[in-house]
Parts: sequence; structure tokens; C-alpha cells
Amino acid sequence: MNAAGSYQQAWEGFWAAAPKEAGAVIWDTAAADASAAHLPLFEPHFDASLPVVDVGCGNGTQTRYLAEVYDRAIGVDLARGAVERARAADTAGAAEYRGLDAADEDAVRRLHDETGDVNVYMRAILHQCEATDRPKVVAGLALLIGDRGRIFDIELATAAKQVLAAAAQGPDGPPPKLRPVLEHGLTPAEMPDGSVAELYRSAGLDVLAHGELPLVMTEHRSDGSRIDLPAHWVVAGRKG
Repeated sequence: MNAAGSYQQAWEGFWAAAPKEAGAVIWDTAAADASAAHLPLFEPHFDASLPVVDVGCGNGTQTRYLAEVYDRAIGVDLARGAVERARAADTAGAAEYRGLDAADEDAVRRLHDETGDVNVYMRAILHQCEATDRPKVVAGLALLIGDRGRIFDIELATAAKQVLAAAAQGPDGPPPKLRPVLEHGLTPAEMPDGSVAELYRSAGLDVLAHGELPLVMTEHRSDGSRIDLPAHWVVAGRKG
């Protein structure tokens, strides 16, 4: 995530143009099919007394659910437009929202100085990062969780690229919710399988659990079938 470069501009442009209705963005999946479905995978590893940070929170759908489970939930995103949407959508003020470039060590350190150790929930963020920034983002996450926190991260498998390509080549072209992702230069599933666990190990963390689980999208093919994407998940942290 390079806050000074075209990458952030692409995300700001995407959120500026995206419809505001729930589920209008291809990955704005209802919590029941995302964070709530993932909860049994990470809850046994998370210290419930710690805040949870939803990294890459987008418009905050998952953050609002996490705020129902944990005493303090903070949604962070590189795009200020996403943070503004998340804050506006949270009419009950259940969670907090901040702009954050997770590759910016100083910014991450300031957040950790405020919160102490946290747990991290992250859904399909690393695969969208510039390859050179992925180690920086993971190092930032390692700083955020400290000694007590844990990370749950689910990322697209390389097979997801073929699924999306097939959907984009349908008789009517890319489905409406996929089209803006491509038009804004975002590149899903550009990450080799197996690299997620290696990134966390290289940051000095242990992979405590892992598995495979499809990521549910909000878009459908021309035949009406929902586009679910192959994905891998890990729980990482420092063994106590």
C-alpha cells in the first residue's frame, strides 16, 4: 500500500464512484457470509479482552459486526473515501474508523501506542497490495498485534483469477459489480498460493491455523449463479 502513489488514487477513485447501497460493491458481503462465518475460525485464537482492528474495512460492513462481538472494534482503510462511508453507515456509532496505510510503520506504531496489542481481522487485502508492499503491510500487522494479539487473514487463491476472468468474458462482458474493479485498475488474485503463510513467518510470526474457504461475493454470473472465489485463510501470531 503506497499512500503517495497511484495505488491509493485508484482506491479513492473506486470509492468515490461506488454506489452506496449495501451489497452494491462486489465484496460488500453481508456479515453472515463473511466475518460471522469466519468467527469460528479465529475466535478460539483471539484474546477477547483486546480490541479488534478490521484492516481494509471498506465501508465497514464487517467492522460493525465485529463491534457486536468485541468491546472495541476499529476499522482502518487506506482510502479516506472508504473511511468516510464506513463512519456514515455506522449510525449507531458501534465502531471507530481511521485512515491508515498499514505499510507506514510510523502510522502503525502510533495506532499501537494508543490501543496496545490488538487482534486483526483482514479479508482479501494482501492480494490487492503492490508486491513490494506486502512485507511492509505484514510487518505493520505484526507490530499492531504485539505479543498478545492474533491475525485472521483470508486471501484469494490464484484459482480465483480464472474464476473472475471467466466471469468477465461472459456474453455481456464483465458483470456490473466486477466492471468498476477492472476500470479502476485493481488487480485481484495477483498473489501466488503459499506466499501468505511465508509472509507471516518472515515477519517473525507463527502460523497457528490455516485452511481453505471460498470468499462469498455479491455478484452473479449471467446464468444467475453466485460468484464465490477460492481462498486460503491463516491465523498468525506469536506463540505465548
